[in-house]
Amino acid sequence: MAGSSPTPSQRPAAIRWTVPNIITLARISLTPVIALLPFIQGYWPKVIAFVVFLIAAFSDLLDGYLARRYGTISELGMLLDPIADKLLLFATLIPIFWITRHPTIIVDYRIPWWGSLPVWVALLLVGREVLITVFRFFAKRRGIVIPAVGAGKLKAVVQNIFIGATIAWFAWKDAIAEMHLAGAFRNFWDQFHGWFVSVTLAGAIVLTVYSLLVYLYRYRTLLKVGK
Repeated sequence: MAGSSPTPSQRPAAIRWTVPNIITLARISLTPVIALLPFIQGYWPKVIAFVVFLIAAFSDLLDGYLARRYGTISELGMLLDPIADKLLLFATLIPIFWITRHPTIIVDYRIPWWGSLPVWVALLLVGREVLITVFRFFAKRRGIVIPAVGAGKLKAVVQNIFIGATIAWFAWKDAIAEMHLAGAFRNFWDQFHGWFVSVTLAGAIVLTVYSLLVYLYRYRTLLKVGK
């Protein structure tokens, strides 16, 4: 009837500004900081970038826990959380890709064995996220919700360890140059830290491919035409 108030089912859903959603938005706002700080000369900006990255990474676990614990899971949160994860990945891969490819006369940021972050690795890490996002959207349109699988969660953990270790590696290299560090500990840590970054990068690559195959195999029926 003209002039009547809309029924509850007709009213648009209100955006739920829950604590988990606020944490997710805060994580999104931190991504430019993490992306820009490693480009600033000196080890302190990189140390700050490392700390901010840790806060952002742990906040991803916190907002999910709070949403499940207090039953505040919302459509806004389900939309923002994967966006925040992908922005964080892009924001960290950009400086890692650039800095490992442009060592200076004073500081060599290259990763042992790998040297720079290979183009194909960057495309693999980013491409996997884009492909899974499209696949989830496609599945949702067909009434199927694809949750995170164990392999995907493990991939995220190892990937974050690699990213955090690499940012710390940049800070360590600047600290060596600025403070003229020398001695047995300096040599030991330089080798240990460098190879730790190399191994976690290899682990992230393997788990990226494996987790993608797990998703595609588990929901392979979605790829069949007419199913």
